[in-house]
This record gives sequence, C-alpha cells and structure tokens, in this order.
Amino acid sequence: MGKVHTLLVFMLQVMYTVHAASTFSNGFFYQDILNGNGNGEIHFNGIKLRVEAQPHSVFAVRGSNVTLPCRFWYEPPLISPRRVRVKWSLLPLSRDHESDVLVSIGHRQRSFGAFENRVHLHKDVHGDISLTITNLSLEDSGQYRCEVIDGLEDESATVDLGLRGVVFPYQPHHGRYHLTFKEAQKACNEQDATVASFAQLFAAWQEGLDWCNAGWLSDGTVQYPIVQPRQPCGGLDLAPGVRSYGARHKHRNRYDVFCFTSTVTGQVYFLQRPQKFNYTMAAQACIDDGAQIAKVGQLFAAWKFLKLDQCDAGWLADGSLRYPISNPRPSCGPQNSGVRSFGFPLPYNKHGVYCYRSR
Repeated sequence: MGKVHTLLVFMLQVMYTVHAASTFSNGFFYQDILNGNGNGEIHFNGIKLRVEAQPHSVFAVRGSNVTLPCRFWYEPPLISPRRVRVKWSLLPLSRDHESDVLVSIGHRQRSFGAFENRVHLHKDVHGDISLTITNLSLEDSGQYRCEVIDGLEDESATVDLGLRGVVFPYQPHHGRYHLTFKEAQKACNEQDATVASFAQLFAAWQEGLDWCNAGWLSDGTVQYPIVQPRQPCGGLDLAPGVRSYGARHKHRNRYDVFCFTSTVTGQVYFLQRPQKFNYTMAAQACIDDGAQIAKVGQLFAAWKFLKLDQCDAGWLADGSLRYPISNPRPSCGPQNSGVRSFGFPLPYNKHGVYCYRSR
C-alpha cells in the first residue's frame, strides 16, 4: 500500500509540474499561435520586427514613375519567412484623412482610389516592400507611410515624395483677395495646378520668388514670400522670408493663392496671325491648329522646364495676357527670367495666343 501511495504522489507531482510549466509566464510567448502563420516555427517575443525607409525623401516630376523605398527584417533573423500584411498610406497634410494606397498579404495586392492600377510592390528581394507609382500626378506628392503587420507586431516608416515644379501666385480676373480656400483650390485646378504647400513655397522663395500679396497654401494658412523687404510688404525692418498670416477661416476669409505645377507632357507654343485675335478668336485658333488654348500652369511649366522664351504677349485660357522670358533682354521687360503678366485685358483686344498640344 505504501508503494502504491508513493507512486500515486509521484505521478501527481509530474502532472502538476507539466501543467505548471505550460501556464507559467516568464515574459515569452508563442507568437505563431497569436498570428496564425501556420509554418510551424516558434518565435518568442525576443525577436524584433524592423521597418526602414531610406532615403527619407524622393523627388520626381509629373508623368514619371517613381519608387518609394521600404524594407523590413527581424532581429535576430528568422530561419524561415513569415507571411506579413503590408500597407501603404498617403498621410494627411491638407487632406481630411489619410488615403489608402495599397494593401498586400502574401502574393495578393489591392490598390485604392486614384492609385488603382498605378501602384505595385517590388518584392524582388525578401524584405523589399518598396512601392512603385506610375504616371505621377500633382496630387501624388506628400508623405507616405509603409506599415508592416505581423500578428501583434506593427512597425512603420515614412518617406516624403516631392514633385519638382514651379510655384506661381494667382488671382482671378475680378482682382485681388477674392478667393475662399475652396475657390482657391478650384482656381489652381483650372490652371493645370494644385494649391502649393508651405515646403513648395519656401523652396520657391529660396529660388527668388518675391510677391507682396498674401495667398492660400494647401494647409489652410495664408503666407507670402519676400526677398526684398519694403514698406508695403511688412515693412523695411523685417528680414527677408516667407511672411505668414497663420491659419485663416476657409469659408469667410478671402485671399489670392499660390499654385504649384510640374512639367508638361505636351508642347506650349506661341501662335500669331497677321490680324491677331480677340479672346474668342484666340481660343478657336488653337483648336483649328489641333491644340487648345494654354492654361497659366502650362505656360509656367513650359518656361520652367522647357525654357520657353517668347517676347510676345499672348492670351491664356483664363483670359489673362502673359509671356515667358528665359533669356532676359532690355526689350522684354525686367532683367530677370520669369513669366510676365499684363493682367486681364478686355476680351475684344487683339493679341497672339499661347496654345497647348498634347503628345
């Protein structure tokens, strides 16, 4: 009886030891049970998921293709690969909420919204989840987040996509300070542009943009760039810089706007006949020539990227009269390059016209 009792106590102790070992927590856990990867590999939480985007900034032009870098790995390295969820998002700047770009699990990928069928992951090398965007648009610039989700582990990195382009101040034909924020967005869109960001305006100021009228930026602030301080533009005592009114009420307050555009894929050219054109005739003349009357953003892009130089004022789509100078000379206005403006003449006045022909 004593031997039986001793054997029973021993068996109970063994069973208790096994049970205690299976429930005792020492800070480690079976991660594959939590994420259900099903590959039979046991991972403890001592393994760290890492995500990196290098370089942090990438620049391109409209219409081109670009790759945003991102990769992930584990420390220490895993013996066999794991299936993870990858998500790319465009983070809000002037936008109300972040936009989904692409989600990938294994070999399946899904793109969203304006990015549909324009984005894909590399995956050429294990851990490489760089995002390629084709046919870049003006709206694609901004900060992107690359996110990797493995069970309870969630790590991310960000990369900035900047478009190379040109910033130009814009006011409609009815004069200075007439645009609400929504009207400013519409005005830029109509001129083949988008509302400029602060970073874009700051870069333009560094390149010499000097403008005394305050204008909307994409974040809802109102600012203006000054290279040469002067009394009507904040006073002589202030140093050069980008002057700010801060955030303004988007529906009540009215200002001009700073627009941003990138390179054009077509051709901007000057068209003139011996008789010249009023505005209506100018628009039709471009159509008859297999083109359309050029927009302000298209003229600025042609001046910036194609070095368009024409010392003749011509009609544009908004009814304004402008001309681009890349090689300044005494007979063509100020001794600096730029797009000169004569404002909005009466529509029956006769001039040449700038046309745009897509390729």
